[in-house]
Amino acid sequence: MQKKKGVIYQSISGFYYVWSENQSFATKPKGLFRHTNEKPLVGDEVVIEVDEQDSQSESRLIEILPRENELVRPSISNVDYSMIVTSLVEPDFSYNLLDYFLVSIESNHIEPIILLSKYDLLVEAVGQKAADRKVEEINRVYAPAGYTVVTLNNNESDIDKIKQLIDTGLYVIMGQSGVGKSTLLNLLLPEANIETGIISEALNRGKHTTREVTLYPFNDGFLADTPGFSAIDFPDIEKADLRFYFPEIARAGELCKFRSCLHLNEPGCNVKSEVETGDIAQSRYNNYEQIMERIEQRKPVYKKKK
Repeated sequence: MQKKKGVIYQSISGFYYVWSENQSFATKPKGLFRHTNEKPLVGDEVVIEVDEQDSQSESRLIEILPRENELVRPSISNVDYSMIVTSLVEPDFSYNLLDYFLVSIESNHIEPIILLSKYDLLVEAVGQKAADRKVEEINRVYAPAGYTVVTLNNNESDIDKIKQLIDTGLYVIMGQSGVGKSTLLNLLLPEANIETGIISEALNRGKHTTREVTLYPFNDGFLADTPGFSAIDFPDIEKADLRFYFPEIARAGELCKFRSCLHLNEPGCNVKSEVETGDIAQSRYNNYEQIMERIEQRKPVYKKKK
């Protein structure tokens, strides 16, 4: 048996499909994982055992390498970039919702990319000048945070824009329902439904086949097929850490009078000064305060003793 390193790119009905050395291997995890409560996830870097003398033998997944991060609903690990799709209209753009997504992503040490969808529909609704003003306003709000903001029309012209963004690494697409995630994924991954159907048929499991998330090679990276990805939660963020998940607030906070400043009511707060001068957007600060309030009101979770 030969050991190989690879990445899990798909999980179907107990099989884990691993991409290693430009080959795909269908693997089953060794029984030890059941006793240690470890579950392999799509995105995991793993070690597998392959019998190269017998191509029909089943490969075994024997080790899960340490994860950089882990997201839920759907489960995926080692994400490098998150493309957050937020529509300009139908549903209307929301600074509040976008900031909640951004904090969720930042807290997992993932680099966000903001995709503004349905620009063409906004132009139809309000006219070219008003649409451009709206997009410019959004760019001004997020420029101090250093975020990449890309405007999309939800047609084939978007493919080239996304191709320019994706390099090496693992990318996921997330956003609320109705913003155009599925449309974008279908444009970027037209083979996704076909390939899934073939694998399901090969397993002969029909409608009982369970499928979570799939990674597809895209440019030099992987793009995750995750149309249902919309979870926003802050179960592990502490009050003192929230400031670090707003990059422009973290930067401005270095000049506060007190190192432990939470940028709420403390004297000598440079963050509040920059909000007053417009260097930090009022909407960003308001959402910072709102999330801070949610963290303060969060009920403590007590772990059961074993």
